[in-house]
Amino acid sequence: MLKHGRESLMLGLGLMMALPTWAVAQVAPKPAAAAAVAIREASLDARIAYVRKLLRNTPLVDGHNDLPWAMREAAKDPLDVVAYDLRRKTAGMTDIARLRKGMVGGQFWSVYIPGEVRDSGYARIQLEQIDIAKRVIARYPDVFVPAFTAADVRKAYAQGKIGSLLGMEGGHAIENSLGALRAYYELGARYMTLTHNVTLDWADAANDVPRNNGLTAFGKEVVREMNRLGMIVDLAHTSPAVMSQALSVTEAPVIWSHAAARGITDVPRNVPDSILARLPKNGGVVMMTFVPGFVSQTVANYGAQVTAVRDSIAKRFPSDNDAQFKAVAAWRETHPTPIATISDVADHLDHIKKIAGAAHVGIGGDFDGITETVQGLEDVSTYPTLFAELLKRGWTDTELKGLAGENVLRVLKGAETVSSLLRKTRPASTKTIQQLDGHR
Repeated sequence: MLKHGRESLMLGLGLMMALPTWAVAQVAPKPAAAAAVAIREASLDARIAYVRKLLRNTPLVDGHNDLPWAMREAAKDPLDVVAYDLRRKTAGMTDIARLRKGMVGGQFWSVYIPGEVRDSGYARIQLEQIDIAKRVIARYPDVFVPAFTAADVRKAYAQGKIGSLLGMEGGHAIENSLGALRAYYELGARYMTLTHNVTLDWADAANDVPRNNGLTAFGKEVVREMNRLGMIVDLAHTSPAVMSQALSVTEAPVIWSHAAARGITDVPRNVPDSILARLPKNGGVVMMTFVPGFVSQTVANYGAQVTAVRDSIAKRFPSDNDAQFKAVAAWRETHPTPIATISDVADHLDHIKKIAGAAHVGIGGDFDGITETVQGLEDVSTYPTLFAELLKRGWTDTELKGLAGENVLRVLKGAETVSSLLRKTRPASTKTIQQLDGHR
């Protein structure tokens, strides 16, 4: 083997000496290319070590973490920020040690409130959630820093801290009031998801019956006022019609704070290819989520099958909850839940990169907002493992830095720039839903 190897080497050198200079340059591998191949073929541990080094030079900014709601609904001491001690390992998916292990450098904390029930008033609950998030940030000043701009996130990162922004999940919280929208911005909200799971008076949700054919006139006014304020328009949870119309109206880049590609997993919550193709012109970012039913078609199909089975069993055993529970449990015994993997998540990122480009992807795990997780992405400590998978697939350092945080920070900076221009020329809107859409 050694002899044949030496003969091959000498033959190769002889051929190179006989070639013109330009041809030798093509034959000889460039050092950077060789290094890229080496790390791509390295062990998982070596790739994770490489990713950790990479993330020491760029902030990883996650677009959606539901810790404030997890604190609100904690089985013991709900709403108690002190009792939910982030310096210890929590029962959930987020604490300080795991954030550090996951190399998180910036976080949009979701100040989600449910849209299905409004008996208690949306505004009160929304204010409480903002209060929870702010108290968490203030309680750990050595770890978290309030952030309102892209520069704030970068400054916090340079200090070794986590720049902490607030993201509202669901336009129901503004209760059809642009004044309320402005008030939430002043309280620190830097994005708003136009809908959650329920269709609003002015915008259709992905998982609800459409009533508005997308955005109404008032809905478009909400988008314009968000542009003026500098609040990012978040299109997660919205219908494709809302996505399309918002892209036509907005003057600033948009995000999907936690979503995936419909071309890989065909569920209503994911982003269609036709929308992905429009992102280069807008500059927006789809922040990849880790919800198993969104990232794996097999898991999504299983979920639909479970629903059908439950409906069938309910008809067989009407008004008998115990019988229904036992029948569903028996079915699950012979039909185990499939598992979503890191490879599934990477497939989505590859797809978004192919359609929209690497400049239009980000990370929005939805940790503490989910009850089931992707294998290998169980909590906030696991981000480097996903990046190691992408490294194996040939993603470059520049692409990985963009995915980590550079892309979404560009969007945030873009929203700030558009706002700076619009505030000089456009006064705060006083238009109401009654004036624009009529009484409902």
